Amino acid sequence: MAEEKIFANGFSFKRKESAPKFVVGRQSIKVDDAIAFLTEHQVNGWVNIDINQAKSGTYYCQLDNWKKDDAPKDIKVASAATDEPF
Repeated sequence: MAEEKIFANGFSFKRKESAPKFVVGRQSIKVDDAIAFLTEHQVNGWVNIDINQAKSGTYYCQLDNWKKDDAPKDIKVASAATDEPF
């Protein structure tokens, strides 16, 4: 069963179609909401957030809550020996 989506509170992403091709979009962060979200969801000091596109075409920010334990047993997962994000 798929986990419930957790939207990244305090974060928004917008793509401006009239922007130059090298501009992917704009990330806006509402500081108080984002700090609370980051504090609640951090693991070892990191929070991974995916920027997804809805069927309607709008973008949204969602917590990436994948964990190594979620990987199928026959797939090798890179070691978490460094402090680097995914």
